[in-house]
Amino acid sequence: MSETVDAATDMIVDTTYGPIQGRVKDDVVLFSGVPYAAPPVGTFRFKATQPHTGWQEIRSATRFSPAAPQLPGGGMTDALPVKWSEDCLYLNICTPAADGNKRPVFFWIHGGAYRTGQGAVPWYNGAQFAKNGDIVVVSINYRMGALGFTNLRRFGDEFETSGANGTLDQITALNWVIDNIENFGGDPEQITIAGESAGAFSVGTLLGSPRSEGRFKRAVPQSGAGQHTIPADITEKVTDCVLEKAGVTSIDALMALSAEEILQVQAEVEQAAAKGEIPDLGTMQPFYPAEGNSVNPGSPLDAIRAGASAKVDILIGTNKDESTLFITEAYDDEKLRRGIEHYGADDALLDVYRQCFPEASATELAVQIQTDHSFRVPAIRLAEARQAQPGKTFMYLFAWESRVPHLKSTHALEIPFVFNNLNSAGVSAFIGPGDVPQNVADKMHAAWINFIRHGEPGWDPYEQEARLTMRFDNESTLVRDPDDRKRQAWQGIR
Repeated sequence: MSETVDAATDMIVDTTYGPIQGRVKDDVVLFSGVPYAAPPVGTFRFKATQPHTGWQEIRSATRFSPAAPQLPGGGMTDALPVKWSEDCLYLNICTPAADGNKRPVFFWIHGGAYRTGQGAVPWYNGAQFAKNGDIVVVSINYRMGALGFTNLRRFGDEFETSGANGTLDQITALNWVIDNIENFGGDPEQITIAGESAGAFSVGTLLGSPRSEGRFKRAVPQSGAGQHTIPADITEKVTDCVLEKAGVTSIDALMALSAEEILQVQAEVEQAAAKGEIPDLGTMQPFYPAEGNSVNPGSPLDAIRAGASAKVDILIGTNKDESTLFITEAYDDEKLRRGIEHYGADDALLDVYRQCFPEASATELAVQIQTDHSFRVPAIRLAEARQAQPGKTFMYLFAWESRVPHLKSTHALEIPFVFNNLNSAGVSAFIGPGDVPQNVADKMHAAWINFIRHGEPGWDPYEQEARLTMRFDNESTLVRDPDDRKRQAWQGIR
């Protein structure tokens, strides 16, 4: 536990780029809008993250920076219009005290399908981790969508990382933390990387990237694993679509477009992908990180299976009803079967789910099938890929159901429980009426603190024989191989 911060304390801290001044908020010290790299604008657009030129005078770090360029999306964590800028490579630090003590560091990567979001979302306020766990919390912005993940290697070596620049931004922010966090009371050798949804996809990608090997000790992918990258040959087809929708053939013409115009192109490419007009893309989104470059040479899951990040301890899990957030139209049996076929499965898979949920409607079955296809099964596969490695893997399942009936244990609902921020803006609309389920938040928050500090969340590791999983609910229990019939039904299905 940390002592209450004195508001009169001098909050000026040196960094490798220059001195910054923070502020006291919620009895902790907050540094907001701290640059970790040069603005990716002008000639730096679509190129590898570059060092900042730095500054001499004390720079104010008391206001959050704009988000990365993004299309309107809203969502559970941030429904208000987002102020964005191409000059977006900033991070935020929440610390008990900038006193040089070596505290564990929680490095948070926001979600949003690699197309929306920012590190400044109130649900990600790290004050409770700082006060209850004596932990330093860092949240970051990174390039997203077409600006962060369009593979432009065909235009020359200077664009070698272009299909994974958003991932490279995350690694650059991580390197900044390693170089600077001691001045903020953190320990560069005790870093836990974490994120939810696309943030968890990012964690899985960093686990497999040679550019981030050895730079963190623990990892927490929440509702994401190591499968959300796109093979190089398919990214070339996405690039063909980008150039077609932009009406350009040269890199100079593409670079000359405004950020707003590129976002419009991104929207048109996403629409084309949704209609199945990009060959071989399948269920993937067009602007996921590209493989075939120095950031992501290949599949992160394959790299993990081969020993990447072998010593890293991992806490991984999903929510019971993730896809209630995404399935907003009713399904009938025909639409349900088409969805199964889209996954490369057949009626045998559907029969298992009908047996597991005999009273479920077609829509309810679709929620469970999509939840497992996109989240639960990939999490299990990542855990299985690490069974021969020395690092420990722990599994959880968030099963507390929202009082908003159709949401149940929906995607992202676990975030305010993990951060112990049930009173943050927007949370009540998703947990619904009634008493605040603080007891569930207390258990999850404590488990995350224990894992960040000690590498042990409070239950035994996940191994393929017992498959022990902590099920968080009003009464949280450790269960053995939950939903084994569904898990086995996915064998051989990508």
